[in-house]
Formats: sequence, structure tokens, C-alpha cells
Amino acid sequence: MSSASLYAPFVTAGEGGKNRLVLSIEGVHCPACIQKIESAIVTEPDVTEARLNYTTKRLNIIWNGAADRADGFIARINGLGYKARPFEAAKAEATDSEYAKFLRLCLGVSGFASGNIMLLSFALWMTTTQQMGIMTRELFHLISALIAVPTVFFSGRPFFRSAYAVLSKGRTNMDVPISLGILLATGMSLFEMFRGAEHVFFDSAVMLIFFLLIGRYLDFLALANARRAAGDLVSMMSGTATVLEGDIQRPVLIRDLREGMVVLVGVGERIPADATVIDGASDIDTSPVTGESLPVHVKVGEALYSGTINMAAPLKIRILRAAENSLLADVIRMMEKAEQGQAKYVRIADRAARMYTPVVHVLAASTFVYWLLLAHLPWEQALMIAVTVLIITCPCALGLAVPVVQMLAVGRLMKKGVMVKTGDALERLSGIDTVMLDKTGTLTVGEPRLLDNAAGTGLKLAASLAAHSKHPLSRAIVHAYEGQLFPLSVNEVQGHGLESVHEGKRVRLGSRAWCGDTSAPDSADTLELWLDVEGAAPIRFGFADPLRADTQSVIGSLKANGFRIVLASGDRESAVREVASKLGIAEWHAGMKPANKFALLDTLKGQGRKVLMVGDGLNDAPVLAGAYVSASPASGLDIARNAADLVYTGDKFAPVLLAHKVAKFSQRLVVQNFALAILYNVFAVPMAMAGYVTPLVAAIAMSSSSVIVIANAFRLRTIL
Repeated sequence: MSSASLYAPFVTAGEGGKNRLVLSIEGVHCPACIQKIESAIVTEPDVTEARLNYTTKRLNIIWNGAADRADGFIARINGLGYKARPFEAAKAEATDSEYAKFLRLCLGVSGFASGNIMLLSFALWMTTTQQMGIMTRELFHLISALIAVPTVFFSGRPFFRSAYAVLSKGRTNMDVPISLGILLATGMSLFEMFRGAEHVFFDSAVMLIFFLLIGRYLDFLALANARRAAGDLVSMMSGTATVLEGDIQRPVLIRDLREGMVVLVGVGERIPADATVIDGASDIDTSPVTGESLPVHVKVGEALYSGTINMAAPLKIRILRAAENSLLADVIRMMEKAEQGQAKYVRIADRAARMYTPVVHVLAASTFVYWLLLAHLPWEQALMIAVTVLIITCPCALGLAVPVVQMLAVGRLMKKGVMVKTGDALERLSGIDTVMLDKTGTLTVGEPRLLDNAAGTGLKLAASLAAHSKHPLSRAIVHAYEGQLFPLSVNEVQGHGLESVHEGKRVRLGSRAWCGDTSAPDSADTLELWLDVEGAAPIRFGFADPLRADTQSVIGSLKANGFRIVLASGDRESAVREVASKLGIAEWHAGMKPANKFALLDTLKGQGRKVLMVGDGLNDAPVLAGAYVSASPASGLDIARNAADLVYTGDKFAPVLLAHKVAKFSQRLVVQNFALAILYNVFAVPMAMAGYVTPLVAAIAMSSSSVIVIANAFRLRTIL
């Protein structure tokens, strides 16, 4: 390793002599940026992989060779007009926070300026110089300039900085024509003001910045949510584990754990890496990985997965795979792969913007050339007509086409208990043809409930014992009993249950075998506890994880609408089969780990399916991130809620169906709004190119088109 290398310390050594570097990249705005950066790095000698995640803005580079090549990779990326630095979670979070504040400040200033300039502009548009007086008109122009010019240079910085960065490297991006249009409109308005012209267009420049910043800020929030989901997983792999070396205990970073190390895992701690038990026995909460609601009892020789939680007793475990190759690391990689795929989705608004910007600039340039070279007008007049073309196409109606519908839809859904987290979630939801469902916590309530026929004899005594345990079945018994409990001194026997003495008799609450009912049928797939009172016959308490109240009707409605329904659960086969049978779901899969679910999603995608995934656990997170669109109940894990596009509250499943209904109608309104905006431009642009448009006509046309678009969007209220 070269001592002169600045970035070699950030390189991670992998298997087979390969090195890995993770970089944070600033300035990435579109898939073209991704392709540009990946192509530049992957063509470097001995580089085997270069993958840039659009959501997290992180670039993974894997290569054969010296670690000090990291400096060259960073220099190469910086040379393309982007800013690269080694990824550090704390710095990345701080950078996100600062950029969010920056965008909010720019947005606030441009919004304030837009409102004030429009007040002045309406007065200017609705009167002539003779009516207003030349001195008053020039004063209004000056006030508009004093508001607009500082606003343009302050709030336009997100676009100007991006445009300058790529232009300085001899390249271009979408922010270049945007910046050109803003500066040209502002510059011509200043020119017209100083020469005493009747009309200026400061309002258009500021309004354009305001609308563009709304879109950029919403995009940033959506990406920040997705980055937070990946960050939740990364945080699980941060921290330390207690490694045993003989009788000595020492803390070791989880990312530095290697195969063969012996680790002590205390009660309540996560299993840091895939391992096997070498000493002790305990109950493990596997729900983050498998989705199964009940803890699994493990003993010496049994395997454990990273991310699961030790619930009952300390364990000594031997690491089977390094942390970077564990199940949790696999989930992180699947999340990044899923988010990379989602970055390829192009929203209808973005598709319109990609066509809109070059078409408008070509029309404006053609107009200038025509009036200057063919009509022989002075360059000032030719340029003014060209700028008028830019102004008349000010994307007010186009900019409102999507946001107005989205804001109304999101607001109404919020009142119904559905939070829409990403700007394009409803657009994607409107196009689904397949619904992939988790079972536990999604179709069901996610926790066992005591069956009605179990209540009665012995319930008070069972609840008095169960109150001393955190086991889900014990909690269900306590929840079912509402009276006063017996004061008992209870011992917990690992792997068996709870034991105490009541009225001089030994009492137990636990497994069938431990409580002495050897004649009972095998119940390995049954949720049950047994109460054994010395000298009396054991009493069985049965449990079930019930379906949400409206699950059956919602599944019926989805099937009636022609959706393909797929049930994918990490739970036991018998439990999944029972739920599928009740709901009439023919396509179901049980015992699925995160990789299995992700592979199933890939299969559905390969068939051309647009999948809505609904899930609530860590094992669902990669599929939630990779699905065409996704939803999670508010009761789900943080990682699932952060990965999902929609989060719904309450104990019912109906919000999923409601969200789809709203999404379909919203998309219809969006398409109609675009049609109205395009129709406006079809009439307005030729008039502007011909030089017939006055500011009054422009004001009436732009205002009318915006009002029509907004009024059409309010039709959404009729279905909610």
C-alpha cells in the first residue's frame, strides 16, 4: 500500500485478492449520470464491477490490484464533473440534512418572490402605459427586478451549480438548458427595463424556478426515505460483538467478524453474523428474517441467521460466515440491487419534461433565426420574440398537471389512513397487474390470539403464570384475561415453559410434553400452550394469528378486478396453506427467506408483471424496495416502512384497495391535465413565434390554463 495514498485506508480487502471501495457521489441527477460514471470506472484495468445506486448515491467498485488505486478512481469521477468521496454513514446523513435545508430555503425564497411578483405582474398585464402612467409602470418594473434578480441567483443555485459543474468538464445535462432559459429570461427582462420597454418577464423566470424546485425537493425526499431504509440495515451491521478468546472477552466491530470466531450473545442482542450454537439454549425471534410470529427454540449445533434476536438466555456461537457474507449483508445487497432497478422507472412528468425542454429551446432558437436572418428584424426585436416563445411556454399548466392531482390525492388518502411517501407511488400503483403478499402482520394481525373456546377453566391461573413471560403466546393469554391475577413466584425453565406453586400444588404452563399430556396428538404445527396443575388433567390453550377483519373481502375484490394474487411467507407450510385456503389464493409459497422472496419477485418481473408488494418485515424489505410499487402496515418494522412507497394505519386491509382506486382515478386526471396543457401550448406557441402575443394575452392564456388544470384535478374529491 502506497504511503502517499489518501484513500487506500477506506478500501476493504475481499476474497481472492479483490479490493472493494464504496464512494458517495454528489451531482447525480438521472440515469444518464449513472451510465456515464459506471462506464468510466468499469473500463479501468482490472475493475470487475462498478455499480452506482441512484437512490443512495453510492458507487461500489471491486477490482484486482493495489488498494492505492482508490485515488485514481476518485480523480476519474471528479474529472467527469461529479464529486466523489469515501462513503461514511455519519457524513452522508449530515450532507443529506444540509442539502435538505438548502433546498427548503431556495424553495421558500422562490415561492415568496413568485407570489409578490405575480401581484405586480397582474397590474402590469391588465393595464396599458397610458392607463397606469409611465413612471408608475417603470417603478413596478424596478420593484419586480429588485425581487427577481436576487431570487434568481439565490434560488437558482441548485440548477446553476449543476450546470457549471458539467460544463466546466466539457459535458452537459438537463440543468444546462434550464439554467439557460432562466438566465436568458432574466437578462432580457433587465435589458427591456433599462431601455424603457412596456413589458418585462421577471415573473416567468421566478415561477419557473419555483416549480422546478418543488419537483426537485419532492424527489430528494423520496430518495432520502429510500436511503433511510438502506441505512436501517447498515445500522444493524454497525456496532460491536463480544468475541471470546479463551477466558478473555473483547469487543470486535461486527464488520470485522470472521469465520471461526466465537461470540457471546446476551439476552436481547441481535445475532451479529450467520453462526451455529456451540453452548447454551435459548429462544430466538426469527420474525425479522422469516416472518414467523413465534420464537424458535435453539440448542447446540443449530444454525442462526444474522439479524435475528436472542430472547431468553446467553449463547455462545461460532461464526460460520464473515459479516459481509451473512444473510443480513445479502439483504443489504438485494436492497441496493432493487433500488438500482427502481431508478430506471421514468415518471410521466419526467418524460414530458425531457421532451418539453429541448422542443421549446429549438422553437425559440428557430424563431430567433427566422426573424433575424429571414425577416431582417433588429437583433433586439428578434431576440425579444424568441424570449417571448420561452415565456409563453412557461410550464405553469404543465408544472401543475401532476402536483395538484398528487397533493389532492395524498391529502385525501392521509385522512383515510394511507401515507404516500414517494412522488410517483400513485402513478406506479395505477399500473399494477399482480399483488404479492406477505402473511404474518399483513394479511393477519401479526400476533397470536387466544381462541374463544380456550377461555374458561384455568384461564386466571394461566394468566398469572404468563404475566411473567414475554413469549407471544403468554402475552396472548394475559391479553385475553381481564381480571385480577394470583400473586405467584414464577421460574422460567428454558425450552419448556413457566413453573410455580399455587395453593401447595406445582403448576406449569408450557409445552405439551413438559406438562405431561403424552396422549395428546403431535402438535408441532399448532399454536398451543398447556396448563398442568398437579393432580389434575392438563388444560390446552389454543391460539391463532387471525386474519384482519376485512382481508377476505379485499382479496375477493382484488381477484374480481383481475389481479394475480401471490402469497409469499416465511412461515410454516401448514400455516400458509391454511390462510391461502381461507382466502382462495391458489399461488402460495411457504418457508421463504429474503433471497427466496427476491428471486420470486425477479421471476414475476421477468414475466413482465408489475408487482404491488405488501409486507411488514425485514425479510420483505428487499422485495418492498424492488417491487413496481409497495405498501407496508404502520405496525411493520421500521425497515419495511422506510422501504415501502405507501404506509397504511389501522387494523384493516382495505386501505390497500382504496389506494389503488384513488391511484387509477388520479392517473386519469393527470393524463387529462397534460392534454389540456399541451392544447394550450399548441395554440399559444405559434402565436408567440409569429410575434402576435402581448403580455395581456399571455397572462390570460397562462392563468386560464392553470385554472382549468386545477379545476379538473378537484374532480378527485368526488370518489373520496
